[in-house]
Amino acid sequence: MTTEYAKALKKVRGGSDHHEQARLLITQMTQEERLHCLDGGSPFWEGIKDMSKGGYHQRTFPACRIPRLGIPGFNFSDGPRGVVIGPATAFPVSMARGASFDTDLEERIGDVIGHELRAVGATLYGGVCVNLLRHPAWGRAQETYGEDPHHVGEMGAALTRGAQRHVMATVKHFALNSMENARFRVDVTIDERTLHEVYLPHFKRIIDEGVACVMSAYNSVNGDFCGDNEALLTGILRDEWNFDGFVISDWIFGLRDGVKSVRAGLDVEMPYRMMRHAPIVEAVASGELSMDIVDRAVEHTLATMLRFGVGDLPVQPAHVLAQPEHRALAREAAQKSMVLLRNELIENVAVLPLQIATLSRVAVIGELARKRNLGDGGSSDVMAPEVVSALTGIQNAFDGVDVSYDDATDLHQAVAHAAANEIAIVVVGYTKADEGEFIGKSSDKTHLASHIPAIDDPALVEEFTAFKAAQEWALPVVMKDIKRDVNFAVGGDRPSLRLAPKDVELIRAIAKVQPRTIVVIVCGSAVLIDEWHQDVPVVLLSWYCGMQGGEALADILTGAVNPSACLPFVIPQQEDDLVFFDREATEITYEYFHGQWLLDKNNRQATYPFGFGLSYSTFRYSNADLKIDGDAIAVTVDVSNTGAVSGATVLQVYAALPESSIERPRRRLVGFRRVELVAGQTLCVGLQIPLRSLAARDVETHDWWLEDGLWSIEIAQYAGDAEALKRSISIAEDRYSS
Repeated sequence: MTTEYAKALKKVRGGSDHHEQARLLITQMTQEERLHCLDGGSPFWEGIKDMSKGGYHQRTFPACRIPRLGIPGFNFSDGPRGVVIGPATAFPVSMARGASFDTDLEERIGDVIGHELRAVGATLYGGVCVNLLRHPAWGRAQETYGEDPHHVGEMGAALTRGAQRHVMATVKHFALNSMENARFRVDVTIDERTLHEVYLPHFKRIIDEGVACVMSAYNSVNGDFCGDNEALLTGILRDEWNFDGFVISDWIFGLRDGVKSVRAGLDVEMPYRMMRHAPIVEAVASGELSMDIVDRAVEHTLATMLRFGVGDLPVQPAHVLAQPEHRALAREAAQKSMVLLRNELIENVAVLPLQIATLSRVAVIGELARKRNLGDGGSSDVMAPEVVSALTGIQNAFDGVDVSYDDATDLHQAVAHAAANEIAIVVVGYTKADEGEFIGKSSDKTHLASHIPAIDDPALVEEFTAFKAAQEWALPVVMKDIKRDVNFAVGGDRPSLRLAPKDVELIRAIAKVQPRTIVVIVCGSAVLIDEWHQDVPVVLLSWYCGMQGGEALADILTGAVNPSACLPFVIPQQEDDLVFFDREATEITYEYFHGQWLLDKNNRQATYPFGFGLSYSTFRYSNADLKIDGDAIAVTVDVSNTGAVSGATVLQVYAALPESSIERPRRRLVGFRRVELVAGQTLCVGLQIPLRSLAARDVETHDWWLEDGLWSIEIAQYAGDAEALKRSISIAEDRYSS
């Protein structure tokens, strides 16, 4: 029998309006069914019990299912670095992929993640995290792409494009969620220009890409918690940006006032029937809340499901999870993500790439060199079936070389080990115990416990029990590790931006006895290294580099792959060069300048600037030309590989208006492109810079103002590049609506 939903889906595919068909479905739903669509499809107490036993990695999370009408609802799975259910492919974390500046690569990663999501039954992907890296201490920094709005927006849009070939995607967390320990209590105060020019452009870019879903944030903005924030969820998303999708809450305590949240534009509370069901039922019964408001929320969800074909999406077989082609892509992503920060000469020869044929003994030192260390142990944790560690990758690639290992638990032994070898590769940094999503105990949620239902609805429990039986992925071996049990890691914001003192002591001690010391840093965002980096010839940022990361590291060290990644943030000399950060804050003001912009404003020299990264080759830009081309600036430039080996450079275009009547960044990234060249090759590369991207928010009219004047354009390999090509172009004043 053809269901009512199937009929509506067929009509939408035939050209009918998805909102019209959603409204027709709603007319056939009972009031109880419509209210059911405002909550996650799982009972709270049974759901929490299941999650505590590993359910997050065993099945999707359903919502909005109405079997009587054949409405399949949506099934959510998380994971910026891959699918969190079953033995899926673990890619490098998003921040690492941000360092690739490769939107084509990110789109391919999105495509693979979407492919694997359909193998585990998911139809909604929660992995497009684009909260700006305001400060590198943020615990979930690894889940986003960097500190620059344009760069983050382009990378997030690419992931969205790839994933939405298979499923609906969710962009998160809307908005200003860039602190972790205080996320349930902090109120962020922000002015209009800063909000719209710094912290929202990347969200707008992904909305324009056609993303299906937006997840609200835990924190408060200008006095209203994001899950209840009408200015954000309706005023900006719907009224200004014309968002045609649905809004879900962040998980568990993602709102404060149930009735206010549905009025504000929060369509579904996830993942359980929890805080708002009872107050909404009561408000509807009393007439305080109109069913028209309820129906508006349901329409948003159903219309989006119809637009994306949910209910008739292709199903993939289980064997696609972590299949060889997907692992190969994870290796490529890690190769293109590792940032070479330092590569000095020893006896007039750069230490890297290593010449394997000339080596006999290499020491690999540090506990992290052989540790399964994929990153955060919170909601983005991926249960990859195998992980190639740095040690294994090096041992496999260094054919004919005696590769020995020391875990550095004994400093003197580790130093002696390093001295007895020709090369010392020291792997240091962080784990999920040091940074990640905050799952620790917090008094911030205690007062919210009264909003949780005392008991679960028996009918919902019965429905959930059947759902669990139909979706049951076995917990992988890693979940049975007694050290991690099946619960999330505590995570949280980093208390320091520097390596642990024992790591610094290890590096310094080894550097004194081994001139060819290579330091590999495992991390999720910026690490301050000014106190030791000049003591060693090589510093390589390897990130949490995914399940094939050890292979990729060996590829970089041996020169099988030429490093090409660039920093997606600035590494300052000291903490005071960055914005104020208090991980226990109850109130904070977000100012316009942060990261590289703030260093530029204060004339502070970075240890390594935004966009910086070394290669085994050299590149030169020449013959730059600018012209107005319709509503864009057309930039062309010759890019040459002047070195002896093939490689890639990231062409970066920065814009500024020196004589502006308002305060602006000294240089703002407005375009970038990764360019691959064989040795000696020159390519003419073109970029289109939309004029609108240069506009500022007019706080009087609330539209966008393109200021006239002589604009400065820098075509560079990193921010502040002394060899940047500098050009000017005259631009006329213009106005743009929101």
